Amino acid sequence: MRIENDIKLGFKDVMIRPKRSTLKSRSQVSLERTFKFLHSSYVWNGIPIMAANMDTVGTFEMAKALAAHKMFTAIHKHYSIDEWNAFMTSIPQDYIPYFAVSTGTSEQDNEKLRTIFTIHPQLRFICIDVANGYSQHFVDFVKNARAQFPDKVIIAGNVVTGEMVEELILSGADIVKVGIGPGSVCTTRVKTGVGYPQLSAIIECADAAHGLGGQIISDGGCSIPGDLSKAFGAGADFVMLGGMLSGHQESGGELIERNGEKFKQFYGMSSKTAMEKYVGGVANYRASEGKTVEIPFKGDVSDTIQDILGGIRSTCTYVGAPRLKELTKRTTFIRVSEQENKVYS
Repeated sequence: MRIENDIKLGFKDVMIRPKRSTLKSRSQVSLERTFKFLHSSYVWNGIPIMAANMDTVGTFEMAKALAAHKMFTAIHKHYSIDEWNAFMTSIPQDYIPYFAVSTGTSEQDNEKLRTIFTIHPQLRFICIDVANGYSQHFVDFVKNARAQFPDKVIIAGNVVTGEMVEELILSGADIVKVGIGPGSVCTTRVKTGVGYPQLSAIIECADAAHGLGGQIISDGGCSIPGDLSKAFGAGADFVMLGGMLSGHQESGGELIERNGEKFKQFYGMSSKTAMEKYVGGVANYRASEGKTVEIPFKGDVSDTIQDILGGIRSTCTYVGAPRLKELTKRTTFIRVSEQENKVYS
C-alpha cells in the first residue's frame, strides 16, 4: 500500500483565469479541429465533442443531429445489423466521418464488428469500450482489432493514468478514452472506491498520449458548458458527453408522462436497468455500478448544442484563443472553493 500526496483535481476545483484578448466577438472563434491519427493515418476535421455510447444518448437520431454540426457520436453497441443497414441508407455521405461503431470485447462483439465493417467499409471509427481498461484481455482485444482493421481509427477505454494510455496507444489505439467514475449516472466510485478526479486525469493522460502522437477523449464529469472548456484547456482532444445530451427528443430512453410533465429515462450502462435490458439482469458475482434517473424532457437537442458551443466560444474570447486548438496554450487554472453564486438556484 502507498499514498500519493499530490492533490488531484476535478472540474469543480478550478476556474480559468482570463487573459488579454484581441478578439472582438465570439463569432471569430473557430471550434473545428483537424487531427491526423497515429495508426490509421486518417485525417479528421470537425468539432471534437462526442455523444457517449450509451443507449440513452448515442442513438442514430442523435448521430444525425450532431453530424449536421460536424460533431461526433459513438453509437451504442446494441443496434442490430439490420438497424445499421437501415441507418446507413438514410444519411448523407458527408455524415459518415462523425460516427463510431461501438463494441465490447467478447468474440460475439468481434464477429458483429467484422460484419458491420464488411457491409459498410466506408465507416472509419471503432470505439472499443469497457468500464475497466486495465485488463490484459482488453489490451489483447485492441491489438487484435488493429490487426483486423489496419485502416480504421480505434478509440479504446476507459483508463485514467498515463502508463495505461501509453500501453493502449502502443497496442494500436489512436484515441484513448479517459474517465473512471465521473459520470452523472455512474456509481463506480461509490461501489468500488476506485476512480480519479477528471481534470487531473485529463492533464496526465493527455501528456502521455501526445508524447506518442495519440489523442485522448475526456469521458464524463461535464455538467455545464464551462466544464467542456476546462477539459479542452487541460489538454483533452475530444470531450464526450452523456448527461448533458440526455433527455432530448433525439436521446434514447423511455418517454414518461406524469402529472402533465414529460421526462426521459437516463441510466448508466452498468446499471441494473441496462443489465436487465441486455444481459438478463445483474450477475450474482457483481453489483450494479450505475443509476437510473428521470430527466425533465428537454425537447430538440439543437438548443443544447447552441448553448454548449456558445459557452466554449465565450471561454476562448476570455483568454484570447481564436481557435479551439489554442485554448490549452492560453489556459491557466486557478484553484477555487466556489464556482458560482447560488442565491437564486
